[in-house]
Amino acid sequence: MERRLRRHAAAIFSAALEAADPAEAVLRHVRREGDVVVAGGRRYDLRKVSRVIVLGAGKASAAMALAIERLLGRKVDGGLINVKYGHGAALQRVEVHECGHPVPDEAGVGGARRIAELAQGAGEDDLVIFLISGGGSALLPLPARPVSLAEKQAVTKLLLDCGASIHEINAVRKHISTIKGGQLARLAAPAAVLTLLLSDVIGDSLDVIASGPTAPDTSTFASARAVLDKYGLWRRAPDSVRDRIARGLKSAAAETPKPGAPEFRRVQNLVVGSNDLAISAAAARAREMGYRTMVLSTFVEGETRDVARVHAAIAREIRVSGRPLRPPACVLSGGETTVTIRGRGLGGRNQEFALAAAIDLDGLPQVLVLSGGTDGTDGPTDAAGAIATGATIERARQRGLEAEDFLARNDSYRFFEPLGDLLKTGATRTNVMDVRVILVA
Repeated sequence: MERRLRRHAAAIFSAALEAADPAEAVLRHVRREGDVVVAGGRRYDLRKVSRVIVLGAGKASAAMALAIERLLGRKVDGGLINVKYGHGAALQRVEVHECGHPVPDEAGVGGARRIAELAQGAGEDDLVIFLISGGGSALLPLPARPVSLAEKQAVTKLLLDCGASIHEINAVRKHISTIKGGQLARLAAPAAVLTLLLSDVIGDSLDVIASGPTAPDTSTFASARAVLDKYGLWRRAPDSVRDRIARGLKSAAAETPKPGAPEFRRVQNLVVGSNDLAISAAAARAREMGYRTMVLSTFVEGETRDVARVHAAIAREIRVSGRPLRPPACVLSGGETTVTIRGRGLGGRNQEFALAAAIDLDGLPQVLVLSGGTDGTDGPTDAAGAIATGATIERARQRGLEAEDFLARNDSYRFFEPLGDLLKTGATRTNVMDVRVILVA
C-alpha cells in the first residue's frame, strides 16, 4: 500500500509541475496574429515597433524566453536575462546570464546593471518584454548607493534567517535597490513594457513578485524600517542600509513610484502562471486516480513546523473519523511557509515540513505526506522536498535517528537522506511556490 501511495503522490506532484511549465504558461496567455501580438486584453502591432527587447530575471525566465523566441522569431532584436546557476537554456537572440540565488552575487549585479542599461536605452517606439519568475528578486540585484552588494547580502541573510515573509523581505530590498519596486518601469519609460510574470508569491501581488520591478510599489521607506524593527534587526543591519532608509524617511532619497505614476502609463503586467494553476492540475490528477480531493488553500504561510502539524492533524482526522473527507482522500495545499533558523543543520522548508509532519503521524497507517518546491530546490540542497509516512519515525529509530533532534537543529536533509525519502526532481526551471500532498488510503 505504501508503494502505491508513493507512486500516486509522485504523479500528483508531477501534474502540478506540468501545469507550471513556464513556456506553456507564456503561450497560453500570449499569441501572435500575423504582425500583432495579443497579450491578455492588449494588442501590440509589431509594424509600429522599432525594436523588441527581451529582459528578465528568475529561475524560469530562460524557459519563458524560449517561448517568446518561438513566438516572435527574428522580431526579437536582443536582450538579456539573469537566471540561477544551472537554470539556463540555449537561446538564439537573448543572452542568458547565470548568477547567484538565493543570495545575490557580483555576477547578478553585473547582469542587473546591463538590464537596467538596456531598459534605459529603449525608445518610445520600442517594446520591452520583461520576463519575471520565482527568484527574480535575488537575481536582479542593483544596490542603491551607499549600499554595497556585500551589505545587501548581509541584510538579506538576516531577513531569511529570522523567518520574515517574502512581502517583508521585498519591502526592504526594494528600498535599497535602484531597479526594484517599479524602478525598472521608470528606467524604460516611455517605451511600451509588457511584463509576463510566473508568480511565486501568495495572492500574486504584482508589487511583491520579484519585488515588482515594473509594478507600482505600495511599500515605503517607512515600511522597510518597520520590518527591520519588527525582527530586531535595525541595529544589526549594515550602516549603509540604515543610512539609505534614514535618508529616504527624510525625503533625501527618491521613493519608489506609486500607483498612478506616469511611469506606468504604457506598462502591462500579466500573470501567466501561479500556484493556484499548479494545485488545480494536481487536484484533477488526484480525482482521476479515484481520490476524494479537497484543496485546503493556496494561501498557506506561517512557521513551517506549525503548518505541518495542522496538516498532520487533518490527515489523522481523515484516517480516524472520515472528516472532512472519507478515504481514499487527497488534501492539497499551496503557498510558501517560512523557517526560523535555530540550528546549523541542512534542509529547507519542504523537508522541514515533512519532518514535522512525520513526528505527528508516527504509527498512523496508510497515510503519506509529500511537500515539494516546484523549482526543484529546497533551501541550499539538491532536493525539492521530502516524503513522510506513518512508518517514517520507526524506520528512522531503527537507524538510530531521533527525529526531534534533527528538527531542533533544522537538519531535515540529513534525516531523510539515509531513509531514501528525499524528493529529487532536478532543476525544473519553473517556480510557483510549494505543493503539499496528503494521501490517506
